[in-house]
Amino acid sequence: MSEPRKLEVLRAIVEDYVHSREPVGSKALVERHHLGVSSATIRNDMAALEDEGLITAPHTSAGRIPTDKGYRLFVDQISAVKPLSQAERRAIQNLLEGSEDLDDVLERTVRLLSQLTNQVAVVQYPHLSRAMVRHIEFVLLAPRQVLTVLIADTGKVEQRVIDVGQELGDDALAGLRTLFLKSLAGTRLSLLPQALPAVVAACEPSLRHAAQSLARGLDALASSTREERMVMAGTANLARSNVDFPLSIGPVLEALEEQVVMLRLLSEMAQDPRGVTVSIGRENPYDGLAEASVVATGYGPGSSAKVGVLGPTRMDYPTTMAAVRAVARYLSRILGP
Repeated sequence: MSEPRKLEVLRAIVEDYVHSREPVGSKALVERHHLGVSSATIRNDMAALEDEGLITAPHTSAGRIPTDKGYRLFVDQISAVKPLSQAERRAIQNLLEGSEDLDDVLERTVRLLSQLTNQVAVVQYPHLSRAMVRHIEFVLLAPRQVLTVLIADTGKVEQRVIDVGQELGDDALAGLRTLFLKSLAGTRLSLLPQALPAVVAACEPSLRHAAQSLARGLDALASSTREERMVMAGTANLARSNVDFPLSIGPVLEALEEQVVMLRLLSEMAQDPRGVTVSIGRENPYDGLAEASVVATGYGPGSSAKVGVLGPTRMDYPTTMAAVRAVARYLSRILGP
């Protein structure tokens, strides 16, 4: 069996099984695909693929289905990720470019990606400890009450009301805002605790108590951005794929609910030269995902945070990889400087 024909037969089996959910026989391959050989030759080819552990026969059927190893070889042979259609690209652009708020953008992202792929979509929040201060705003709500707003260069907005412990006028607060912003713009959020004391010390003595309160508030806002979080959508798609999880869909749902499992998996997925990484079945380090595949890629500054989908190993890999990559690129463009 030649290597090109082996790959062609494997490709045909994967595509037919993904489309039909039914084990694939040699007769169906001959009828649906122009492989240029007889049914007997295809049967021999399928036997060779089975010997290599690339396909297997479910005990209830004479047909064959791909194994994790077979899916891996199929995915590795996808030399280039196909582009999305013009309509799909327009849908992504229209949906994602409607908001500047990070929470809203990420919610839209997972909804869109789950619709494009019919899988569960997940997105990590950007690693904001590496983000920088883009803007600081102080708004006087009452003589001692100040709405403090911290905006990161990722688009993340954190805010809270702070009692500054002394009465302030609009002019005094505007002066504090100018000082804080001039001193801290471009500073990494993780370095704010070290930078804030110098800003307080630079304030005129009469405003130092208020400045200290505002500094504590900004530090607290920066701390809240360091939590590892993710957003997901489309878990109902798993229920429709229940037949693809013959052991149990429960462990997959548990992995999604225990965000730390998914966050660790996404963080550990190395970047693929094609820009999209695929982890198939038992390649996933978490046993609960032994019947699932994860397709993910990085986005945003440094591409350290990931966006991707989780679904059964019987997945349309080329389409899913294209959708994940396209959404990540739009997301990076929106959240970029």
